[in-house]
Parts: sequence; C-alpha cells; structure tokens
Amino acid sequence: MKIFITGGLGFVGSHLCQALLQSGHEITAVGRRRTPGNMINHPLFTYLSADTTKPGEWQQRLADQEVVVNLAGKSIFTLWTEKARKEIYDSRILTTRNLAEGLAGRSDVTFLSTSAIGYYGDRGDDLLTEDQPPGSDFLAMVSRDWEREALQAAAGGNRVVLMRFGIVFDRDGGALASMIPAFKFFLGGRLGSGKQWFPWIHMDDLVAACAFAMDQPDLSGPANFCAPQPVRNADLTRMLAGKLKRPVMLPTPSWMMRGLLGQFGQTLLNSQRGKPEALLQSGFSFTYETLETALDELLKN
Repeated sequence: MKIFITGGLGFVGSHLCQALLQSGHEITAVGRRRTPGNMINHPLFTYLSADTTKPGEWQQRLADQEVVVNLAGKSIFTLWTEKARKEIYDSRILTTRNLAEGLAGRSDVTFLSTSAIGYYGDRGDDLLTEDQPPGSDFLAMVSRDWEREALQAAAGGNRVVLMRFGIVFDRDGGALASMIPAFKFFLGGRLGSGKQWFPWIHMDDLVAACAFAMDQPDLSGPANFCAPQPVRNADLTRMLAGKLKRPVMLPTPSWMMRGLLGQFGQTLLNSQRGKPEALLQSGFSFTYETLETALDELLKN
C-alpha cells in the first residue's frame, strides 16, 4: 500500500515507518525539519519537509495515497504557557483540518488520526470504553476538537479511525525513558496519592495496532490504543523500582506538581482507566497485556 504519515519521523512515526517498510509498503513521511537526523534510508521511503499546519503543495501528495496516518502534534511535555497551549492546539487541529481538506473528493482512503486517552479527562475509577463522554480540561478539549476535524474526512465515505493513544512505553524515548533515570538515581516515587489509573501501551503493540487498523475494514470511529490492563500510578512506581532494584522514594505531593508545572502538572495526576474495547472486539491481540511483561522486555538490556 501507499501510506502517507504526518509526524513520520517522530517518536511513534519512526517505529511505524520501519515496521511498515519491512512489510513492503511504500511510505511518504512528512515532517517540519529539512534534514532530520534520523532519516530512513530505504528505497520505498520518501521524506517530505512541510509545515502541515498550513495548506500547501504537500496536500497534492495525498492524491494517490491509500492510507493516511496523522501523528503530527507538538509535545505536551512542557510548561503550558499561553504560547505552548496554542502550539499544542494548532499543531493538531490545523494539521488534521488540512489533511481532511486534502482528502476532499476521495471515498477510498483509510485515515488513521491520532487522538489521546486524555479525551476522557480525570475520571477516577470509571472504566473508560470508547462510548464514554469527553472531559472538560484542556487536553480533553484538544482531543475533542482534534477528532471532530478528523471526522470531516469521513464525509465522502473514507474510513476514519480515531486512535486514542495511552502513554507509550519504549526503551528509546517517551515516558519510560524519562522515568528510568530518576529511579536509577534514587529519586523515583509516586505522583500525588498514586491512586490514579495510568493507561499505557508498549510501542510494539501500538505499531501493531496501527497496522491492524489499516487492514480491518470494520474498525472505524474511536479506539483506545492502550493495554487491556491499566495500572495505578503507585503500582507502576513499585513495579518499576523493583525491576531496577531501587527503593521507592517519597512521593511528589500534588500541590508541588501543580505549583511547579501548573495545569500540565494536574494532567499528570489525572486518572484514566482506559479499556481498548474497540480493538479487542475487532480481534486484535496484544503481545504485552500486563505491565510486568512489558517492563521485562523493555528493561532486559
């Protein structure tokens, strides 16, 4: 298949591109850098430098694509100043809007568009399947508008899958790579009360779920891309400390996180007990259903 991927050399995109190339697909990856340091050298890989928040010639490349995967978006792991909030919002909403406009007149495209488990907001112990309503905080609002733009591509009959990503675990980046140094230097502890649910997914399962969604014609609409067994933050802390043979240190108080990180700090305390019901009902099988098996694989070296 011919596959077009925005954010194609980002944290998730680089893994997805490599997996799809190994399966013989032809990939066009789009990013803002002119010369990325992690460029992929493969005869079926093309890199396109473009600002996808703006309409442009890059949209013409959508004309013959069979699958479009939208992974573009500024990282949320920063202090949420007014400028940062605008960049987080615009990088997602404008890119998705331009992709949907570029697909106008098409009815045969599979459009996989990233969203986030943050769609649900802070929900305590509620079991969050895809039919649950959105929350009301900033990330929930971003995810809601993000999905609304993506669904415009369905107007002409294109199949749209809204991939609500959980926290992606990988040894080379993301949340886990940020957490490990703190534990190794005896600074690892739970966040706040530690009772909040933590929806996670192993990178290998995330990539496999993306490929599965491309080939599953009956899968459309929202789908939680998270492992079937979420854990509480305190359990994650204890398990990671045990695997690294380090003690669990004092928790970071909620008031300190809010004081230092503002609204982003509050987001880290949110509880989302996500369940990947849409993927499971469609027949997807997770390789890493439990956090223990995921950590064993990610930390084995």
